[in-house]
Amino acid sequence: MSTPTSWDRDPIKAFREFVATTAFAETGRRLPADGTLRIPSAASAKIYNFMFANVAGWMIEQGLTFSTVTHADLARFIGRTTKGKLILNSKIAYRYLRLLERCYEHLDVNPNPAQLAILHIDRAHMTRDDAGRTLSDEQLVRFFAALPAEAPQRRTSTPFEGWKRRRDRAMQVVMALAGLRVSEAIGLLMSEIGRQQALDGSIVLTITPDEKHDTSHEHTITLPRDGADELLPWLAERETLAIPGQFVFPANAAGARMTRKTVYVQMRATFERAGMDLARSGGRTLRNTFAKQQLDNGASPDDLKDVLGLALERSAADYKLTRVKPDPGANTDDKG
Repeated sequence: MSTPTSWDRDPIKAFREFVATTAFAETGRRLPADGTLRIPSAASAKIYNFMFANVAGWMIEQGLTFSTVTHADLARFIGRTTKGKLILNSKIAYRYLRLLERCYEHLDVNPNPAQLAILHIDRAHMTRDDAGRTLSDEQLVRFFAALPAEAPQRRTSTPFEGWKRRRDRAMQVVMALAGLRVSEAIGLLMSEIGRQQALDGSIVLTITPDEKHDTSHEHTITLPRDGADELLPWLAERETLAIPGQFVFPANAAGARMTRKTVYVQMRATFERAGMDLARSGGRTLRNTFAKQQLDNGASPDDLKDVLGLALERSAADYKLTRVKPDPGANTDDKG
């Protein structure tokens, strides 16, 4: 298994091997329409390799290694100038950092130095390729109406047939109503679920970095009654199924961890059933929608930082300015 230090001796070779695998595709922000992960084309791989070689060469010049470079070092890389002008414009700089973020994400490095560099640079002047899309109230209703349904009963069916559909349904509701990242949902642990419902029917989730690669800070979030009404029956069924382990939403009866690909495919199917555009359908859209609701209800950047588990108040302010944008197709079809 690759580790950050295993990339130090020959980072260019390590990256070249990484980019030629579906593991690289797993770190992408978008899933192909058919849900199949594919390695980059030869032309794309050539560009990725060229970019990584540039930053790797700079690291060597600076006496740095892949495993020890910090977000401050990466900020120096993208901030280089010649004759008083930036060598990399903001859009290209972001692409470099995003490429490195994928590498460190693949290697389970937390905190991710490239991700921290993205948080610290002036994103108000940066063009993001994946500007935040949100669902309108009407679209959110359509999304909930399109959630996975019970499996049809057959004469030979067992009492627990279709449990994965009920798992997916509960997980998607929790993601939408608690603003969880995909990594937070698939890494959600039984110990993080509050054991008592409040008088209003809500329960508290305590999200920790455990089993969640890109969760920066521990935080708590209140899951409202509608979410609790989906989650608690699933937890009861999970107990009846005697699924081992701590994952709230396990991949199988053995209690294994779900993959992001599985979540993306199942969520994509919900958006498709809801009749929404699939260009950006996914957990990010649900998280953006949750964040927008918090802001519409008067949350400050500091409040938003807390409920989303962000590292800095500034990153919450940036979220308000650049990530949460009205869905241009609010009255027709959508994604995120």
